[in-house]
Amino acid sequence: MSEVKKIATRQGYADGLIELGKINKDVVVLDADLAAATQTAQFKKAYPDRFFNCGIAEQNMIGVAAGLAAAGKNVFASSFSMFAAGRAFEQVRNTLGYTHLPVKIGATHAGISVGEDGATHQCNEDIAIMRTIPGMTIINPADTVEAKAAVIAAAEIDGPVYLRFGRLAVPVIFDGDYKFEVGKGVTLVEGNDVTIIATGLMVERALAAAEQLKEEGVSARVINMATIKPLDSQLVIKAAKETGAIVTAEEHSVIGGLGSAVSELLSEECPTPIKKVGVEDVFGMSGPATELLDIFGLNAENICKKAKEAILMK
Repeated sequence: MSEVKKIATRQGYADGLIELGKINKDVVVLDADLAAATQTAQFKKAYPDRFFNCGIAEQNMIGVAAGLAAAGKNVFASSFSMFAAGRAFEQVRNTLGYTHLPVKIGATHAGISVGEDGATHQCNEDIAIMRTIPGMTIINPADTVEAKAAVIAAAEIDGPVYLRFGRLAVPVIFDGDYKFEVGKGVTLVEGNDVTIIATGLMVERALAAAEQLKEEGVSARVINMATIKPLDSQLVIKAAKETGAIVTAEEHSVIGGLGSAVSELLSEECPTPIKKVGVEDVFGMSGPATELLDIFGLNAENICKKAKEAILMK
């Protein structure tokens, strides 16, 4: 059996930017002195006259991005998620959100899988923060193929977009024919007993959990929810009605992220037993990324455990 190919979603970000650069001369990329890490250095090499290093000044970078967007450029502003969503929040809210300018924020190094960078850089709150901004679209791709497609799709959105990427190399799930659509979830596995709604690197782990559950006689449906805002409400409600139990899985806090978005929807439209897999109300810690994912319960085993609990709540 051949080894599963693994590529970080931040590489998909670079691939999408380069593809956009070929077809749209108005695409410009900004970075906050992290181009080697965010992978935007690849765009700089291909289109040096359309790349701008704003230095370690994320708030100013967002202001520059707003000005370029107001002048008609298709702007992607890049930094680590902790800085893009955290340090620059006021500028993102007031300069991009309030004015509804079409700036795309490429936020890399999100979540626990930043690993050895430690708790200060492991941003598990960014989705929650961005969800509160009216008109903000939030996309969290599962692999590099989906990441590239999401970047290309985001360029067409008339409004601010938060694109969330990881540092860790993750399995490639989709092939080159995969079609990404903003605001639409994708059912990857059919099932009748429970639905696992996953986003980002947790999609691959949800698929592994479904296989484990199958061996135990449990039929689990798996949905890849790359777009967290706007949420694919119809697909979530359909799954809740048909399986009667929901588990959400995300590399993010259980507060304010995908799990909260699904819970808020179902509590009003279709009350359903739900369990959340994510980082509990704690900070991260320094350590190897794959070990940290297990320490914080972001694995197939915990998804299986939560799925069984949700089923018992029916």
